[in-house]
Amino acid sequence: QVQLVESGGGSVQAGGSLRLSCAASGRTSSRYDMGWFRQAPGKERDVVARIYWSGLSTYADSVKGRFTISRGNAKNMVYLQMNSLKPEDTAVYYCAYRSGTQSQFSSWGQGTQVTVSS
Repeated sequence: QVQLVESGGGSVQAGGSLRLSCAASGRTSSRYDMGWFRQAPGKERDVVARIYWSGLSTYADSVKGRFTISRGNAKNMVYLQMNSLKPEDTAVYYCAYRSGTQSQFSSWGQGTQVTVSS
């Protein structure tokens, strides 16, 4: 079982920046992928960014060039640097984990609110 705890959410004006952090604990695989997802009110949860155990990262088109996902030097940390934030980025952001052998993300954090005002 893997536990995830997000932090770093908050309120910011459009054009501002926030950095989200996610700490994974428990029985993590030696090779695992991490992802950031978000869910706005009345909408489905969508992927924002993924980082694979190989180091490859992918992004949703809506955040390319503005958001950066990275792994920390500390074990089992992943970050989401969000720049040039827009009101449409307002959502609850979730961190997710899957081992290298899983097809779906299997562990989720509790979520952290990001609110961007115009």
